[in-house]
Amino acid sequence: MGDDMDDDKPVLEQMTDAMSNAADATKEAAKTVVKKVRKAAKKVAKKVTPKKKAAKKSKKAGKKSSKTSAKKSAKKAAKKSAKKTAKKKKKARKSKR
Repeated sequence: MGDDMDDDKPVLEQMTDAMSNAADATKEAAKTVVKKVRKAAKKVAKKVTPKKKAAKKSKKAGKKSSKTSAKKSAKKAAKKSAKKTAKKKKKARKSKR
């Protein structure tokens, strides 16, 4: 974003390049957040599930619910991070005005 203007390229092309770079950066940030959330959810699932072999049915049920909760939390985190980056972009645009 702090690049100098290139006189050879048209302004529109430079702006589209800048916006696509910003979009890629937000995508990468969202991916890393999702990975972190999944990892944390897996750790919690391991601690929560019972360790006894006698309770096989409850163990399977626990695994299923932990997977879905991990997926949901990952999706929520991705949505939140996307919203935050959108807000940051808007603030940046306003501050440039």
